[in-house]
Amino acid sequence: MKTVVFISITLLIIAMLPRCYYDSEEFLYPDTGAACDTVDVTFSQSLMPILQNNCLSCHANSVATALGGNIRLEDYSDVKLRADDGKLIGTISHGPGFVPMPQGAPKMSDCNIATVRIWVEAGAGNN
Repeated sequence: MKTVVFISITLLIIAMLPRCYYDSEEFLYPDTGAACDTVDVTFSQSLMPILQNNCLSCHANSVATALGGNIRLEDYSDVKLRADDGKLIGTISHGPGFVPMPQGAPKMSDCNIATVRIWVEAGAGNN
């Protein structure tokens, strides 16, 4: 009888121990990030962070001549020019006939490209 009680208690304790994290859903299927939020896309809040993270190392006003083929993307008027002539979407989406950007780096995420596309299609406002 003591053996049965001991085995029962031991099994209960083992069942209550935390499971191995390798078997956890969070470990096996990590969240790849927040959903792509393309609601209320604005130049200042949506587009500028994308440009800062992906473009301005070569296309900032101070380095555009030396590194970015004299294409500037730091100011709204410069970005709007590239949006209006189709080069902004063409280059970041690696469209045929366009030099793929960011140069020497992987293509931007689909979410970033969608955000830029939505801003351009909405009229590329200075908002």
